Amino acid sequence: MNFEYTEEQTLLRNTLSRYFADAYDFEARRKMTGSDAGRDAGVWTAMAEELGILGAAFSEEQGGLGGGALENMLIMEEFGKALAVEPYLSTVVVAGGFLKRSKSAAAEGMIEQLISGEAIVAFAYAEPTGRYDLAAVKTEAKASGGGYTISGQKSVVAGAPWATHFVVTAKTAKGVAAFLVEAGAKGISMRSYPTVDGGTAAEVQFDNVSVGADALLTAEDGIAEIELVVDEATVAACAEAVGCLHQLHAQTMEYAKERKQFGRAIADFQVLQHRMVDMFMEVEQAVSMTLMATLKLGEDAKARAAAVSLAKAKVGHACKFVGENAIQIHGGMGMTDELAVGHYFKRATILEGLFGSIDHHLARYEKLSF
Repeated sequence: MNFEYTEEQTLLRNTLSRYFADAYDFEARRKMTGSDAGRDAGVWTAMAEELGILGAAFSEEQGGLGGGALENMLIMEEFGKALAVEPYLSTVVVAGGFLKRSKSAAAEGMIEQLISGEAIVAFAYAEPTGRYDLAAVKTEAKASGGGYTISGQKSVVAGAPWATHFVVTAKTAKGVAAFLVEAGAKGISMRSYPTVDGGTAAEVQFDNVSVGADALLTAEDGIAEIELVVDEATVAACAEAVGCLHQLHAQTMEYAKERKQFGRAIADFQVLQHRMVDMFMEVEQAVSMTLMATLKLGEDAKARAAAVSLAKAKVGHACKFVGENAIQIHGGMGMTDELAVGHYFKRATILEGLFGSIDHHLARYEKLSF
C-alpha cells in the first residue's frame, strides 16, 4: 500500500521530534521522573502553548487543528521514542475521545481546557477483579437528586496524582457509562506510587461522590461508546510502542557495532546479525499493523475491533521479542539504570499489557472473526 502523510502531518511529527531532541533527552527525563512530582509541568505547558499539539486531534470547530486518529498516532510514536511520561494518552486520546462525542453541556468547555493544557485527565476504568473486560465494573453510579452518586474502587490509574479530572466508568441502572469527575471532589481518596516504567499511578477510591447530570459523557448504557474510545486508545498505545521498538532496535544495533569480543565487534557475528534482522522485521510489522488499525478506526464496530485486536496482539509480540533480544544482546549493561535500553524495555513491557494482553486480544479477534 502506498501511503504518504500530508505536509501538515509531517510538520507536526518533525516539530514534536525536534522538541523532544532539544528538551527531553534521556538524562532530562531521568531528572523529571526522579523528582517528587514525577514530571516537569513546564513540558505540558510547552506542548499546549508552544507546540499546540494538544489540539492536533480536535476539529477546528472545537478549537483544534482539524486532525484525528492519524495525528494521535504520529504524536504517540514520538512519545514512545522519547519515553515521554506526559498524560497525552489519557487526556487527549481518552478524555478527548469521550468529550468530542458527548452531548453533555460541560463537554465543549472541557475541550477548551484540554487544548490549553489547563486540564489533565486520568482514565479510571480498571478494577481489581475486572481483568480486561470493560463491562465487568463494580463501581456504581446511582441516580440522586438530578445527578449521580458514584462509589467504587479503581486500580492502577495512570497519572492520577497529576489529574485535575477523572473519566470514571461506572454501572448505572441501565448498563455501564462514563462520567467526568473533578479530582478534588468530596469523597475521592487515592494512594499513589511510582510505576516500573518511570510513570506514576494510584489506587483511587470513590465514596459517594456527587456529580451533576452533565457529568455523564455517554448514554447510561454506554458500553459501545466506551469500547470505541478504548479501541482508539489501544491503537495510540500501539503507536507509542512502535516508537519504543524503533529505539530498542536502533540502540541495539549501535551497541553491537561498538562492543567488541574476541577482537571483533559483536555485530560481525552472523548469529547476531540474524537476530537483529528478526528484530527489524518485528518492528516493521508492528508499524504496518498499527497504521492499518488506525485507518480502520472509522469502520463498523466489528471490523474496527478485529483490526485493533489483531494489531495489539502483533505489537505486543514485537514488544516481547524485540525487548528481550535487545536486553540479551546488551548483556548485563541492558538492565542497568544508567542505560536507556532498559527503560525502553520496561515501557514496552507495560504497553504490551495495556488495554489487554496478547492472549486477550487474540481471543477477542477469534471471537469477532469466526
